[in-house]
Amino acid sequence: MLNKILAIAGKPGLYKFVSKGNKMIIIETIDNYKKRMPAHSTDRIVALSDVSIYTDDDKEIPLSKVFENIKSIYNSKPVELHHKKATQEEIEDFFIKVLPNYDKDRVHSADMRKVLSWYNILINNGLDNFSTNENENNQE
Repeated sequence: MLNKILAIAGKPGLYKFVSKGNKMIIIETIDNYKKRMPAHSTDRIVALSDVSIYTDDDKEIPLSKVFENIKSIYNSKPVELHHKKATQEEIEDFFIKVLPNYDKDRVHSADMRKVLSWYNILINNGLDNFSTNENENNQE
């Protein structure tokens, strides 16, 4: 599922891939409005399935596994912590809880806030299947 969910640099929120156009793709907001718009080839677009978090042992944990950790800790519910209003300490405590071995030098507070924000957006909109098995990806 995360291969169809996109983050676009400079635009808040998350978007769902809808279709391809000429030098652009059509995306849809992941919210109640479901607004469709083009994203051009000049936009910096990344699928959440391509995002990973650095760990202390010089490995990278896929974002899907981090989301699964959050989901299991918070019983598939949104995290009460607000990504913008939380203090630096609250964000770090949250991240230590969900990924204790994250690389403290390379994972910044802004990255942690994005992960929290993205998780809440997905959960609040009923997108809680973070599986990355290949059969599922080929079916979507």
